[in-house]
Amino acid sequence: MLLIYRFVRLFLPILLIIISFAALLPGCEPKEEIVTRDSSARLEFSADTLVFDTVFVQTGTVTKRLWVYNRNRRAVRVEQIGLKTANSPYTLTVSGATGPLAQDVEIRGRDSLLLLVKAKLGPGAENTPFLVEDQVQFRTNGNEQQVALVAYGQNAYFHTAETLACNTVWRNDKPHVIYDFVRVDAGCTLTIEAGARVYVHAGSGIVIKGRLLVNPDLAPGEELKPDDPRFVRFAGDRLEAAYREIPGQWRGIQFDATSQGNVVRYAEIKNAGFGLLVFNPENRQPRPNVLVENSIIKNISGASLNFASGSASFDGAGILSFSGDFTLRNCLLTNCGEFAVRGLQGGNFALNFCTIANYTRGFVRPNPSLVFSDVLTLANGQPGPSVLPTVSILNSIVWGDKEDEIGFENVSRYANQITVRNSLLRTSTYREAGTATQPGFGRSDNIFTDPKFISTPDLPRGNRFDYRLDTLSPASNRPLLAPLLARDLLNKPRAATTPDLGAYERQNP
Repeated sequence: MLLIYRFVRLFLPILLIIISFAALLPGCEPKEEIVTRDSSARLEFSADTLVFDTVFVQTGTVTKRLWVYNRNRRAVRVEQIGLKTANSPYTLTVSGATGPLAQDVEIRGRDSLLLLVKAKLGPGAENTPFLVEDQVQFRTNGNEQQVALVAYGQNAYFHTAETLACNTVWRNDKPHVIYDFVRVDAGCTLTIEAGARVYVHAGSGIVIKGRLLVNPDLAPGEELKPDDPRFVRFAGDRLEAAYREIPGQWRGIQFDATSQGNVVRYAEIKNAGFGLLVFNPENRQPRPNVLVENSIIKNISGASLNFASGSASFDGAGILSFSGDFTLRNCLLTNCGEFAVRGLQGGNFALNFCTIANYTRGFVRPNPSLVFSDVLTLANGQPGPSVLPTVSILNSIVWGDKEDEIGFENVSRYANQITVRNSLLRTSTYREAGTATQPGFGRSDNIFTDPKFISTPDLPRGNRFDYRLDTLSPASNRPLLAPLLARDLLNKPRAATTPDLGAYERQNP
């Protein structure tokens, strides 16, 4: 006990002196929390310019992130973070607070700050895209620094839960943007001019109870390029590059049981849950019918889409039909995640000079590209009444990344209503000669070998896929099976007696 008492008496004064001295030392505060006033302490940024892709007026942009870095050992106090322009269409979010200005924002030494920037553009004076610029300004220890903001805006026609007036014409001077659904009543017609652009918001679509005419009068006199501005193009309303080829962004174009006389020509339909759908589950007569010519349907996927009755769900397809009639001429269908063509409960399907190049990227497709059936499974899991389909595939290519790219359900009931001739097919099931109850395509001038497209996901060339034929394609220069379509998808003349199979003519010497 005496020993402890002597130890305390000896070292306690020294300990008190050390504690008192330490309290006077500023260095005990972490350096990264001490705010420096040095004018050389500047900020750094993850970008010197934030660029927003084209956005429709009255529609908010995506939120862009800007990282603000303090590379100094000590903290800095950013006196002001604000927008240069008064009443700017841009907004800032700093530390959870949104507005045009933030003040006295501290960033610890060797730390960073996340700044969120968004814009909502007002109408511009032009129908063509216009530029909206501003700056985010930072003031720190007398230093003024800026990050540029650039957004491209475009005026548009907006259609929100709209039933169109009869005989409406959609002009091509501004894009058309759809929220919810656009509807065309029975007995009415929507005509879409050459070169029109239609952008559809997520979950939205077009419902046709009357008639749809897309590019009905276009008759080009020359060969077209794939990006020809006269094509009518349907896509989702997210215009950023990351969304350019993403399936399932909007619902699709639906034709109801009362719809008749539809024509879709020189069109591109992409990034939807389904491309063109006929919904006639009660097999109403005459059936709804759609003629599709010189068109491309791509990037389609809509797993478990729910339809109007709310009683059933089905996968998506480029062409999806419930007791409907489709005629396809000079068409390309590609990257359809469930089906390229899915026919349920009968209907007539006629394909001539079409290319089905159904390579799906990023997942394994469970189904053949083309599947037809005489029945429709009802909500109770039981099949509905049998309605026999009629299928004609002539002068076409049906290929993809599965061993069987064509299939028929309950085919013994309608085998005599299937015609597949002078086509290139990928199938193992139907390569032999057919019987009265089982179709077979081995004796109908068909071939079963790789078509050798110019560029595919399996053998890419460059950064784009191209489903025109390579020089050594076995689909080139085939004997004609009438009826001949004198020009191909891009309006190139076909050889009169030995045309190429599929939607594109190469005319090898």
